[in-house]
Amino acid sequence: MRLFHDERLSKDGTVSCATCHDLSTGGDDGMPVSIGVGGQSGSFNSPTVFNSVLNFRQFWDGRAATLEAQAEGPLLAAVEMGWGNWDDAEAFLSGQSDLVDEFEELYSDGLTLENLLNALAVFESVLVTPDAPFDRWLWGEDDAISPEVLRGYELFKEVGCIACHQGRNIGANQFQIIGRVESTGIENQPNSPKGLYEVTGRERDRFRFKVPSLRNVELTSPYMHDGSIKTLGEAIQYMARHQLGEHLTPEEVDLLTLFLKSLTGELPEVLKR
Repeated sequence: MRLFHDERLSKDGTVSCATCHDLSTGGDDGMPVSIGVGGQSGSFNSPTVFNSVLNFRQFWDGRAATLEAQAEGPLLAAVEMGWGNWDDAEAFLSGQSDLVDEFEELYSDGLTLENLLNALAVFESVLVTPDAPFDRWLWGEDDAISPEVLRGYELFKEVGCIACHQGRNIGANQFQIIGRVESTGIENQPNSPKGLYEVTGRERDRFRFKVPSLRNVELTSPYMHDGSIKTLGEAIQYMARHQLGEHLTPEEVDLLTLFLKSLTGELPEVLKR
């Protein structure tokens, strides 16, 4: 946990993993796009780190297959932690005696890139948020959710949200094109991220992004890969319209919001100590 909060991992000593993934709230930074070293703006809304171990891929465009690969991205990215390459990072970190001592105690070969990434990944792997009210209802605790929440869940299935948001993480197990039914206009924004296309180069993957998890979604505004949607209600309306071709009533939005709030779980035990 100390390493996750250590700003020495960034080139100018201003950014830690926790800068973009605040563990006291939703595991993100609450900003449309994250800010890295030198005040530089990134291109994506910071995904929550909570339950990321359950994701089938990491990052909005799915370019990392593991938590270790995900951790390497910000460390070396010029607009995030800013090192650019491991040699420069290693030269600095090797002069931090407390870090060196800890890694030599934990790893036979001490402070290496692989061990640094492993340490971060091991910590992130325990950042799961179980015991959401909806989880407890699924386990047989009938009064864990209200009748309104249950109606919201039924509506979630009826409208078709469950086609993309299901499984242990209620999402984060597939890619989908943004604007599947009705265009969002993203194709007319020349500088907009292209999603999985940036990884594969295949035209069919243009504007295809990883479906986010809905666990703790009430805590992770703003929404979408670019942080362009401010509130949960707006996100529900937007996704229903553009992904499903549904135009929801205010009452339906309220019911779906109640259901989504029932997906907020408990903080990991490691953060309560």
